[in-house]
Amino acid sequence: MIEVSTEIMIHASIERCFDYARDIDLHTQTVWKHTQERAVAGVTTGRIGAGESVTFQATHFGVRQKLKSRIIQFERPFLFVDQMEKGAFKSMRHEHHFSAIGDQKTCMRDTLRFEAPLGLLGWAAERLVLKRYMLTFLESRNRKLKSILEQHPE
Repeated sequence: MIEVSTEIMIHASIERCFDYARDIDLHTQTVWKHTQERAVAGVTTGRIGAGESVTFQATHFGVRQKLKSRIIQFERPFLFVDQMEKGAFKSMRHEHHFSAIGDQKTCMRDTLRFEAPLGLLGWAAERLVLKRYMLTFLESRNRKLKSILEQHPE
């Protein structure tokens, strides 16, 4: 299993950061355009909440795929966790942590743990390609989310 973590400081309240991070419409706006990611089942627009699921369809490495995940832990405005129920990975868990730094500054930290299928081949892919790919994906998305939050203050 591979773990990647990111951390970013955002000049916005913890509540706004938490709510924007779980907004399906913003998610699809902040991921890489070439993946053509969109929500196709479950919660497909607005904010996802405790116990709810979403299925995203996207193209990664030239392959069109679907990933269904469910919010399995929800502690507004500090933490939500989504876990893959169906998709290309053997397993995937994404923790979204939020810490207030004063009134209008938030530390947003993501921890993503995943395991590829296909035994030894998957193990090699995790280390040679997927770890860097997933980290870059998260960092890019988080920078875009930060930009949206900071350009549109409360």
